[in-house]
Amino acid sequence: MQSLRKYLDSLRPHFQEGGKLHNFESVFDGFETFLFTPSSTSQSGVNIHDALDSKRIMIIVVVSLLPCLLFGMYNTGYQNAVAAGASTIPFWPTFFYGFFAVLPRIIVAYVVGLGIEFTVAQMRHEEIQEGFLVTGILIPLICPIETPLWMLAVATAFSVIFVKEVFGGTGYNVFNVALVTRAFLFFAYPAQMSGDKVFVASGKIFGLGYDLPDTFTGATPLGQIATFAGDRLEVLNLQDKVISTWDAFLGLIPGSMGETSTLCVLIGAVILLATGIASWRIMLSVIVGGLAMGWIANIFQTPTYPGSFLSPLDQLLYGGFAFAAVFMATDPVTAARTGTGKYIYGLLVGVVAVLIRVYNNGYPEGAMLAVLLANALAPLIDYCVVQANVSRRMARMKKRVNS
Repeated sequence: MQSLRKYLDSLRPHFQEGGKLHNFESVFDGFETFLFTPSSTSQSGVNIHDALDSKRIMIIVVVSLLPCLLFGMYNTGYQNAVAAGASTIPFWPTFFYGFFAVLPRIIVAYVVGLGIEFTVAQMRHEEIQEGFLVTGILIPLICPIETPLWMLAVATAFSVIFVKEVFGGTGYNVFNVALVTRAFLFFAYPAQMSGDKVFVASGKIFGLGYDLPDTFTGATPLGQIATFAGDRLEVLNLQDKVISTWDAFLGLIPGSMGETSTLCVLIGAVILLATGIASWRIMLSVIVGGLAMGWIANIFQTPTYPGSFLSPLDQLLYGGFAFAAVFMATDPVTAARTGTGKYIYGLLVGVVAVLIRVYNNGYPEGAMLAVLLANALAPLIDYCVVQANVSRRMARMKKRVNS
């Protein structure tokens, strides 16, 4: 590491003002601070020093996402083999099939997103922000595996430019960038973002996997149940055929690559909570809100809305609910920031997510829209909480003065 440190020190003058590569100073600074903690310190004033800067925080979040990423790669190959009717599913060929299917999507997301961020940083003569370290992995994890790469590139560029950079960059965006990428794809290209084939990779890659017939189906459990017309017993029988609770917990089901395994999401949650990066208040309240709304929907179940037959636990295990609760709703930039506000914000996400997926059969996955709605209301929630605290303190003060 010392030799690398000396090498970077020798390169720095070329990127500083007057150097032949000074136009790329932000790029060099971003690469250097990614590898080493900055040595510069403030010289005056009251300051708080902490070695855990934003880059290190983002790296920890990326580490917490690795279980979902690695399992998603395996499940991509697994679903391809299941759809092909394979009699045996060996682990390593299945995993590497998913690896090669997912890798181009990660590369596209990072090249497009980081390319835009590097360009904007140079234009503004600012440091490169590190928020896209996480966003670049989140985007492939929440999109169907069959999303064309050019669509992924267009959606990523749209989100980074119009959701993040126009507001000032990392820390200023109102909405979660990865979720807006998914929303852009969903509304701009609905045929490529829904249906019974977009969640299963359908062709061979480097001789691995299977070429699937045109007649195969790979609809998610929520998608199958939402479009089923029948009474409660028929829906529950269909549910048993589609997925067991254990399979739903493990994640061996069709769906967006990173969202299917509740087990892997829980591993990520432990990492985020143990390091103090994510808010347990938001996670807890999202789960409570989802369970409460699932319980209410189950009480007033009706064949018109087959999703109402699902138990509250199934609402948590199916689709992207758990992933949204841990990785999306807890985004510190777009979530509520007051203590009480975090509870309200999380409850809103959980309730609205189940409300949408149950009572909108055309959109059986409600987590994305629920988090985006809560993002929009987060500043208002915090404002109301602060004003309520101010009013209570003023009332106490007047009471003391009068007494």
